[in-house]
Amino acid sequence: YDTIHNRIFSNKSGAFFINGPGGTGKTFLYRVLLAVVRSKGFVALATASSGVAASILPGGRNAHSRFKFPIDIDEQYSCNISKQIALATLIRDAKLIVWDEVSMAKKKVIETFDILMKDLMDTNALFGGKVVVFGGDFRQTLPVVRSGKKEDFIQESLLYSKIWNQLEKLQLLENMRAKTDPMFCEYLMRIGNGQEKINSHDKIEIPDCFVIPFVSENQSLDLLFRVTYPNLRTCFSDASSMTSRVILTTKNDFVVEINDLLIAQFPSDPKTYVAFDETIEANDQSQYEDFLHTLHPAGLPPHKLTLKKNCPIMLLRNLNPCEGLCNGTRLISCDLRKHVISAKIATGDFKNRHVFIPKIPLLSSADEKLPIPFKRTQFPLRLCFSMTKNKAQGQTLDFVGVYLRDPIFSHCQLYVALSRSKSSNCVKLLIRPRTTDSDNDHSTYNIVYDEIIQKAFAQ
Repeated sequence: YDTIHNRIFSNKSGAFFINGPGGTGKTFLYRVLLAVVRSKGFVALATASSGVAASILPGGRNAHSRFKFPIDIDEQYSCNISKQIALATLIRDAKLIVWDEVSMAKKKVIETFDILMKDLMDTNALFGGKVVVFGGDFRQTLPVVRSGKKEDFIQESLLYSKIWNQLEKLQLLENMRAKTDPMFCEYLMRIGNGQEKINSHDKIEIPDCFVIPFVSENQSLDLLFRVTYPNLRTCFSDASSMTSRVILTTKNDFVVEINDLLIAQFPSDPKTYVAFDETIEANDQSQYEDFLHTLHPAGLPPHKLTLKKNCPIMLLRNLNPCEGLCNGTRLISCDLRKHVISAKIATGDFKNRHVFIPKIPLLSSADEKLPIPFKRTQFPLRLCFSMTKNKAQGQTLDFVGVYLRDPIFSHCQLYVALSRSKSSNCVKLLIRPRTTDSDNDHSTYNIVYDEIIQKAFAQ
């Protein structure tokens, strides 16, 4: 804190990377720095690589939204910011810029940010001579590369950018989130560093205390639901307790399935909103309309969105970031009307603020490689009893259920899931066995890229 504070108020430049495992207090440090700078009347910008992580920071914005990065960053190294607009003035006036979960960002995004800052500040100094504080944990999710191989994920990391060696590294070591459970902290570090002992099948054995026994798919899932959400009727009357619990899984298809099962069990009457799907090419509409209804691309709400009063929901677009309505903001539904949904923000600085969500047209992402590009007009929401591990990064939760229908498939996904909880008795895993003869098999893969760990923590 002192190192960064002194750099800010001595009017010197500084580009820092705060390295620390989940729970070591990175978010607390950011909040203190932001509060101190703002209390003195200066501008401090808070961003993160994901909307969920940004929603935790006071005044936080997704980095793509804040700095107007192009959607396809691979094609161009430029941002859509003119020097004359108000946003450019705001960035120039910033005394401090905080960027959390930078380990999730592609190196080209950070390099584009460097070019932007140099252009706005008319200097060749790194990041325009500003004090920039990056933070993250390379034991967590790496940048997403569609259809990428291990080498692609590694090469897209900030670690392999020319900027990495120019950053001043500061380390946080003590786990404050799980401080009362030191054995759990040690276990998490072995998982995150890839040091947990593996068996003859290259899997790690998960301790029995974490595991929900697999009996059958339906029975075991129901047990996971009851452990994570012990009494849905109690949750109905105490919505805040529900948003501090979540079921994490590996794929969006599984998230949709779990959310559908849980909303069916949730009390109160359902309200179903049917989207209007239309192809970009008008001539394709009649031929593909029914097919479009079956698509569930990441980042788009479902064609049929079924909600109930007081159920947990997640916003899928930046509607009004200044008022807390960012991509990834979690809310509790309050009143389900025909043309608008009223809800309360569930987390962050805008917690309990009443907001209204309209239907809007939403385009499918080019990254999805869909056979037919289309537009879906729907409320930009989806249920969030469950979410992917990537979406949960940066959060601290009261209870975490982990559903491994398929094995972990990417760097440190298991570590991300387990480290969201505060102690060992606040996390449970349901591991689907690969065969019917292995119901008692509590082992799973733990994928850790040694190249990332060694480079990130090299002295």
